[in-house]
Amino acid sequence: MRFRNAFHITIDNFSSAFKLLLYRLIISVLTFSLVYVILELALSVIVTSAEVDRLIELGGEFFRALVSGDSGRLSTFQADFTAALMDVLMLIAENGGAIAGAVVGVCLIYLLSRFLNGLSHFAAASIMNDRMSAFSRTTFSEAFFRNLGSAALYEVIYVPLTFIYDALTLLASWFLFFYLPSLFPSWGFLSVLIALSLTVAVYLCMQSLKLTLVSAWIPSILSGKEKVTRGMSFSFRLRKNFLHRFASFLMANYIIVVVNLVFMLFTLGSAGLITVPLSYLFLLAIQFVHYYEDGGKKYFISVNNIAGDAEATTGDSLEEINKKINAPAEEKGPDDADNA
Repeated sequence: MRFRNAFHITIDNFSSAFKLLLYRLIISVLTFSLVYVILELALSVIVTSAEVDRLIELGGEFFRALVSGDSGRLSTFQADFTAALMDVLMLIAENGGAIAGAVVGVCLIYLLSRFLNGLSHFAAASIMNDRMSAFSRTTFSEAFFRNLGSAALYEVIYVPLTFIYDALTLLASWFLFFYLPSLFPSWGFLSVLIALSLTVAVYLCMQSLKLTLVSAWIPSILSGKEKVTRGMSFSFRLRKNFLHRFASFLMANYIIVVVNLVFMLFTLGSAGLITVPLSYLFLLAIQFVHYYEDGGKKYFISVNNIAGDAEATTGDSLEEINKKINAPAEEKGPDDADNA
């Protein structure tokens, strides 16, 4: 039921996908331009080296062997990749100063881009909350500037925390993929396939856990009117329906991966312009649906479809429906989190 409601809410907020897309495209162009300048100035010697070319070539060989099922090439790939990687690391050591400056610069630009993209994410969440609570249609610019202070503070906290979490997740996935096959007998392609499957599963589980932990953070700020830090504490301490929320985010992540891959494959990547921003909206919708449902709050799915105790009919005006949905209901706040 919650999953279905989140899907309908995502479709109802479809117009936000184009605004997110335009905003993120602008930020991406600015980000890549700055990164290109840094890499061109500091890393031209390394980027154009034969060692890096060999590493990129091996990456292409790996995916071709994976698709064609060339078990012979896959069995020797790890040794070749390790040797090529060591050559690149030696080249990096010889240019340590330039590398350090470039890495710091790229990391700062990456964090800045996540911060700026997060502001649009928060604005989309505000639009969705207004739609669910009062069935009103808020403009993107109004939602962006109205919540700019809270959004900025939220991103200042959220971006570093998730950056560390994602870095550790990627590191664990890296070791799992490259060292798990050594635990299996000489199964060739099958061992690589098992390692790849388990790595993807672990990565998606870790991302689902992250989404579960922060699932009530933005909704508690926008719907619960909590301060940013108090909303974070409430979200992290919330134990009610934890496994249910985790399972819904895990299922959503798998659906998002499959839908994006299939649509992008058959449209040469162009469908990603729609499916990627819709994926963000879908995850937001799941967060809000869980928050409203767990708090016993009523919300709009459509103009005559209200989730909760209120009953709306096609003869009701929007004003009458708003009176129903905003009727007093037992809600749970941050102080109830430990008792949930």
